[in-house]
Amino acid sequence: MNVANGSTQTRLVLVDDHKMFRSGVKAELDPATTQVVGEAADVDTAVRVIAETRPDVVLLDVHLPGGNGNGGVDVIGGCRGATTEAGQPVRFLALSVSDAAEDVIAVIRAGARGYVTKTISGNDLMTAIRRVGDGDAVFSPRLAGFVLDAFGATAGEIAEVDEELDRLSAREREVMRLIARGYQYKEVAKELFISIKTVETHVSSVLRKLQLSSRHELTAWAMGRHIL
Repeated sequence: MNVANGSTQTRLVLVDDHKMFRSGVKAELDPATTQVVGEAADVDTAVRVIAETRPDVVLLDVHLPGGNGNGGVDVIGGCRGATTEAGQPVRFLALSVSDAAEDVIAVIRAGARGYVTKTISGNDLMTAIRRVGDGDAVFSPRLAGFVLDAFGATAGEIAEVDEELDRLSAREREVMRLIARGYQYKEVAKELFISIKTVETHVSSVLRKLQLSSRHELTAWAMGRHIL
């Protein structure tokens, strides 16, 4: 964080594909406490801007163009190991219109420190940004209980990155979950609208990346992480 005139500023990067929304967020922020050091509208630009500006916090939309099609998850993955000017890890706060379970789980598992919806007030958003910058985990009230139940962990533990799961692409995760639930290859193919051969390829890749030898081991792995 920057210290200016005796007060501490949070250096912030805004990532959202709607320019008007970014402008609206900036209008709500207090420049005395929050300095917007960069903006981006897509995954690739976001990764570059974050590397160049080294902010304290990234306010990140979940659905973005570019990357591998995984939106905010791709941004976090592309910034793995990024640090602030003070040498601390860059922290991510998801801000989205979506409160869908799959969106919340994906971005928190990727490493975000919090998730709030776009119904949040300006004052509450500034508080959330400051708290995330300080290392706290922050969630909109309606999402907090769901997140804790879904992961079976404390908020601090949720934000820790599961490096093994991060090795898998979004499609590999979908295939992995279905196989771990007991689906046959042809059932997975029908569910995901892909060929059986493609399912076989994904399963082989998942087992190789996770260093597992069978679907039974895969089921045990998934159950241990509460991701079935």
